[in-house]
Amino acid sequence: MINGLIPMANVSDVERSMRFYQQLGFDVKSSWKKDDGTMQWAHMRSASAHIMFAHADTPVDKRAQGVLFYMYSPNLVGLRDRLLGLGVKVSAITYPFYMEKGEMQIEDPDGYCLLIGQAE
Repeated sequence: MINGLIPMANVSDVERSMRFYQQLGFDVKSSWKKDDGTMQWAHMRSASAHIMFAHADTPVDKRAQGVLFYMYSPNLVGLRDRLLGLGVKVSAITYPFYMEKGEMQIEDPDGYCLLIGQAE
């Protein structure tokens, strides 16, 4: 039985990813740096949402990202307005059949697609 799952994305700059996801409301739960100070890994959390980042050993090609992260927000309109105020490029809110309460799309610094739906 599996009772938990945390996606871990390979990224070109872990600290840059941490700053980006902090704008979405994530906090750093734990992290690890090499002796030279280079951030290698981080685990972030926002309520029950978790994500981890690992420093990629090879260049990250944003055109080759084959996974998207689906997230939920209790206040999609408010989150969108806040992100726009921070200068984050955010799509308009759409209302597809599978998320009639609305969803928006963001691309993170490494090209991962973030779809954020309005939570119940």
